[in-house]
Amino acid sequence: MTSPSGFIKELVNRTCLQRYSVSLEPWQVSFIWSFTVSIFCIGGLVGSLMAGPLITKFGRKRCLLLNNFVAIFGAVLMILSQTATSFEMIMVARLLYGINAGVSLSAHTIYLVECAPKRLRGMVGVTVATFISLGKFCGQLLGISELLGTQERWPWLLGFNGFTALLQLSTLPLLPESPRFLLLDRGDRQACEKALRRLWGNKDHSMEVEEMLEEKAALQNVRSHSVMELIQNQTVRWQLLTILVTFTALQLCGINAVYFYSFEVFRAAGIQEHQLRYTALGTGMCELSTSVACFMIIENTGKKVLMLRGYTGMSATVILLTVTLYLQSKISWMPYCSMVLIFFFIFFFASGPAGVTAPLPGEIFTQSFKSAAYTIACTLNWTGLFVLGMLFPVLVEKLDYFCFFLFLFFCVGCGLYVKFNVPETKNQTALEIAAAFQKMHCKSEESQSKKDTEQKLKGVQIYETQF
Repeated sequence: MTSPSGFIKELVNRTCLQRYSVSLEPWQVSFIWSFTVSIFCIGGLVGSLMAGPLITKFGRKRCLLLNNFVAIFGAVLMILSQTATSFEMIMVARLLYGINAGVSLSAHTIYLVECAPKRLRGMVGVTVATFISLGKFCGQLLGISELLGTQERWPWLLGFNGFTALLQLSTLPLLPESPRFLLLDRGDRQACEKALRRLWGNKDHSMEVEEMLEEKAALQNVRSHSVMELIQNQTVRWQLLTILVTFTALQLCGINAVYFYSFEVFRAAGIQEHQLRYTALGTGMCELSTSVACFMIIENTGKKVLMLRGYTGMSATVILLTVTLYLQSKISWMPYCSMVLIFFFIFFFASGPAGVTAPLPGEIFTQSFKSAAYTIACTLNWTGLFVLGMLFPVLVEKLDYFCFFLFLFFCVGCGLYVKFNVPETKNQTALEIAAAFQKMHCKSEESQSKKDTEQKLKGVQIYETQF
């Protein structure tokens, strides 16, 4: 939306002038523009709340297929908005895009994680972040004036999502449904084995099927849980807390603030105004290439290590970036340091939190809790994005670059939580991960209980001595 923002604001003014003979004030145009941007997050929140029931009822694959029609309808509205002289069509299309993204983020991630063999699950999960980065970069690339970022072609830029939806609609039917869904939710072992052979080759997959059956036996007569049942269930409270912490930190870690200040830093470094959009391609390429590198190393390094290393590096970078932004008006070469730190921050974000967080609910929860867990995770994601979009301009106005200290709190807090409260999930099933959570926190609770008992015994001894 950044590239065609000027054209959309012009359309808003022209629509009101032609329809109502009213010329809007600049603040009114800005308000309509802000609402048009923010309504995507509202749609995402609605989509994430719808995702759980839809995934459970229709299955992962069918849910994704049906969801493409929402994106196609939104794309048609985008393409026709300029011809119809209607900015309201853009608003509706943004809402539909948000609903599509909210449903897709849950359904797509669950589908990928469940279709991947255990040894490749981490790599496949990271592809969610990799293709999000690819989407950002493609949007930046298509938005330059040499391609679709022009007065005549900008509706096609905003409607490009429809072509990707058509691509998925034509190729996804060639793939099978999730084997785990077929066995654990539908109870169809034959269809599960057939799907495994199509996905993993004509080999003996009896061991994988037995692991799924063990989980099914553990969850015998247990239906898919609702969000409220997940929240009230004490056996998965640490997994739920992990989702709450990691997905909140994902939006409030400061990545959006870094992108916001990047243009100011690039200007201070002497880059011309008309060249800034090309420089922005560099940040997008940095995130994309780092995400690809994360995809290649995650199975050897481990998810916990990558997340901890990412938040540690981001915390250190935020501190240094605040210092360099404060000094860049006083020291001539300081903007170049800020520029380097921006790329470092994007590197640490893409190599850890961005890639590891998205598939986390599908890994640490058993089958009966997955849909509800993704509903909570995506609700947090979209709510955080919406709140940040509304409050960030105020934070920048009041605190300027010192707003990074707020994001530092979330980076440090999430890093410490992951270090002391989250087990490594590499090459483990959901039941093994659940046991690891229980073992980790039973020890801490037992040690605390032991300390309390010792304190009470000491108190009794002191009382007896005094008596």
